Amino acid sequence: MKKRLLALILTGAMVFSLTACGGAAPAGDSGSAAADSGSAAAAAGGIRLLNGKPEIDSQLQELAAKYTEETGNAISIETIGGDTNASDELKKMYQADNMPDIFVIEANQAATWDGMLADLSGEAWTNDTDYELVDAKMGTIGFPYTVEATALAYNADVLEKAGVDPASLTSPAAWQTACETLDGKKDELGLTAVFGWCAEPANLGWSSGTHVFAQYLDAGLAQDDTTYIDLLNDGGKIDEARMKDFAAFVGMMNTYSDPSLLVDGTYDNQVAGFAAGKYAFVTQGNWINATVTASADYSGFGMGFAPYAFEDGIDTIIAGPPSYWTVYGEGNVDAAKEFLQWVSDDSAQDILVNKAGLISPFNDCAYAAADPFYDSIKSYMDAGKTSGWHTMLKKDGLQNVTCQVFADYAKGSLDEASFVTTMEQVIASYYAN
Repeated sequence: MKKRLLALILTGAMVFSLTACGGAAPAGDSGSAAADSGSAAAAAGGIRLLNGKPEIDSQLQELAAKYTEETGNAISIETIGGDTNASDELKKMYQADNMPDIFVIEANQAATWDGMLADLSGEAWTNDTDYELVDAKMGTIGFPYTVEATALAYNADVLEKAGVDPASLTSPAAWQTACETLDGKKDELGLTAVFGWCAEPANLGWSSGTHVFAQYLDAGLAQDDTTYIDLLNDGGKIDEARMKDFAAFVGMMNTYSDPSLLVDGTYDNQVAGFAAGKYAFVTQGNWINATVTASADYSGFGMGFAPYAFEDGIDTIIAGPPSYWTVYGEGNVDAAKEFLQWVSDDSAQDILVNKAGLISPFNDCAYAAADPFYDSIKSYMDAGKTSGWHTMLKKDGLQNVTCQVFADYAKGSLDEASFVTTMEQVIASYYAN
């Protein structure tokens, strides 16, 4: 097992999610000390957690202190990020026989760890969430520590002034009517365009090729419905009728978008424009909240999410964990399980939600995140109206070719029909290689 793990790490098979979507995270002071900082917690009979989100390092250190205070058990938080390459760090840790007890993976990395992770099935916390990572072979292998969501983020104040009810946006016809209404009132609403949608592939290909494409894969589906990702991963197949409907919706977005942003814009332009009230909708997720609210141009408007309703009746948003904490099967499994159970309970949730600003994946959490999207996201979660992040299970790198199709459509070099045929061709070709 260990030889196989080392081979996978050496060939770069491990790619950790180090930042929130949409930009680089700030480097934490912990830096790359994880591999050679020693194992104080382990030496004391405790456990070690490898954190891949440096922006919440200080809050996790507080979490560890609280855990020790309440239970008497030791845990060491080791954070990687900033200029540190996660794959290199894990290689060092393995070579030093210094693997952490708990570490972070994305859903599409589960197969890499086949047979190496502890099965968390039956743990009490699994009864209080719908977002654990379950693998058909390994069982429950991923502990969800936060929820992130993406759909069409909206400016609630603008929609209210225009008389557009976001709850009504569950069909292509309703969207078309809303776009016409908002476009006709741009001047009085202070809008530059209805949508802040950017299909520029070099810098925002991750957004179009992963998050917008994700809507084709999952919009309107139950959290565990893998119909279209399974079809995609079966040699790069698509559902042509669904893709046609999706293409029509993207075409509507192209029509009602800011032309200066659509083809040549940047992430910063897009988010800044939304913060300034220039766009009623923006194609991002709740990770933009801190940037928006910190903007000098932000007027304090409310925010929420509306679904990409490219077919009648689509009323879900994509929501779920961007990554998971997993337990290394050769580590201190029992102590790691005990810690994860504690994290799902009140003391830890207080820190993660109120201090780290995370949205809890646990149903009985008593705390509301200080996130302007929180109320909207929670309403979808409570109603069971969330679809899965199955875009993370597509063939690695597919977004680098699909994003160009979005860009060509936005530029007008593809029409609706050729968007569908080109998307079908590039996906099939990518899976064939």
